[in-house]
Amino acid sequence: MLKLGVPSKGRLMEQTFDWFAARGVILSRAGSDREYAGRVEGHDGLHLVLLSAGEIPRELAAGRIQLGVTGSDLVRERLAGWRSHVVELAPMGFGHADLVLAVPACWRDCEGLDDFAAIATDFRAAHGFRLRIATKYHRLARAFLSAHEVADYQLIDSQGATEGTVANLTAEAIADITSSGETLRANHLKILPGALIHASQATLFAARSADPAALAGLARQLGLAGDKVNAMPHRHP
Repeated sequence: MLKLGVPSKGRLMEQTFDWFAARGVILSRAGSDREYAGRVEGHDGLHLVLLSAGEIPRELAAGRIQLGVTGSDLVRERLAGWRSHVVELAPMGFGHADLVLAVPACWRDCEGLDDFAAIATDFRAAHGFRLRIATKYHRLARAFLSAHEVADYQLIDSQGATEGTVANLTAEAIADITSSGETLRANHLKILPGALIHASQATLFAARSADPAALAGLARQLGLAGDKVNAMPHRHP
């Protein structure tokens, strides 16, 4: 039995159901919107579990589900060394959002990461503490900034309205997910050119601990590319 974790509500759930239905696997809720069990038609041995998108990376890594649909950003952020835990089977073509670094729109002289790094250095010299970047994506933001040799900053945890932290004077910049950029503009922020941290979308992942034969059978039915099928049979010792 393969357990498939799918987001439990909203457009991500609906679009995931549509994606599977187009490939002959019909997913549906078992009961009311308050229930988290599901039904599967069209593939024997597949069990549907409805979870929050944020839970799915952890459940995959723990081996409690063998397949999961969630944002590629969440897997990369929540699983250190994510490739040792899961295989990225298929980008699904929906749920697009970009994780970006955004700064105040009034920073006219900040037009790239080199400018940002210089501003961060000057900020520390002027204020005696590091420039603050509000984010809930600590791992991805830190790796990106390190790769671009930005050092004079500190990450401030934000689990709420990250876009408002600059106006509230609790941060000088943010690293956050955006789809259209409208919320950033409404909060007088601009996306820093060249500061796309990760282009996320809904993605079908498989746990490396899952049964390779069962996964390969489902992958063939879903029409996944041969290299994806071959990538699956890798178990931890």
